[in-house]
Parts: sequence; structure tokens; C-alpha cells
Amino acid sequence: MPKVIIASEDDREHARADQGFRKQLMDENLEMLLAELNRLRTKGGNKPEAARHIQEGANLAVKLAELLQRKRD
Repeated sequence: MPKVIIASEDDREHARADQGFRKQLMDENLEMLLAELNRLRTKGGNKPEAARHIQEGANLAVKLAELLQRKRD
């Protein structure tokens, strides 16, 4: 999986102080993660490395979705 900078240090600082921005940043990152997982699924074929990345990404997506759900409750 290509290395992606999810948020700059300024973004992280802003997210610490602004709950709305933090939620927006998490939403955007979940969308980016799901798009990358879909790309890997379609392009990765049956390669073991792609399957490992998909599993790791899926686990991360679940954790991020759970965090977002808690923010909405």
C-alpha cells in the first residue's frame, strides 16, 4: 500500500481543538481508506501481500468507523 500522509501536523493540531474538524478529518480518511481498499481488491489479484494489506486496512476501517459512530452518539 502506498504511503499516504493522512493529516499534516497543523491538521492534527486543529483537530485536537475543533471537534467538528476532527470528525470531518476522520470522515475523509475513512473514505480515502475505503477507496484504497477497493483499489487493492481490484488490482491486487491473489497476491498474499495484497491480501495482508486488505486485512490490515479493513481492521483499521472498522476501528475508524467505530470512532466515528461514537462521535455521532
